[in-house]
Amino acid sequence: MERTFVMVKPDGVKRGLIGDIVSRFEQKGFTLRGIKLLHIDRPLAERHYGEHREKPFFGELVDYLTSGEACAMIWEGQHAVANARSLIGKTNPVEAVPGTIRGDFAMDVASNVVHGSDSPESAEREISLFFGESAAVYMFPNPPITHSANAAH
Repeated sequence: MERTFVMVKPDGVKRGLIGDIVSRFEQKGFTLRGIKLLHIDRPLAERHYGEHREKPFFGELVDYLTSGEACAMIWEGQHAVANARSLIGKTNPVEAVPGTIRGDFAMDVASNVVHGSDSPESAEREISLFFGESAAVYMFPNPPITHSANAAH
């Protein structure tokens, strides 16, 4: 099983989309292995977007990511990185297919609701960055749920 990192960005959190996004991942068969709500500080945002440091939009990316709370998640599943990116949709919502998260919820390229790792290596780097070297600290098992026909509701 492969893991991937997904983050609901500040615009998605402000709009109350965490539950919708979690539901979509669960409906596609992913298993949630870690989740936390956090306010990202500038140093963490700069490390996260380090590959864009020399680009003219770097400052705007950092400002956006530090503008409010974000929800960091670890998801597990078959081909988790590729399947998550397919579920998330294209970066530009105009190009994102309806039925994808960005196709349904994103407003523009800057406020595109969610981030997903672009490779297994990036996923592990981002998991480590947001959850620490030992991401197992934040992981929880997915216990079986049993239902009894006689259970009181």
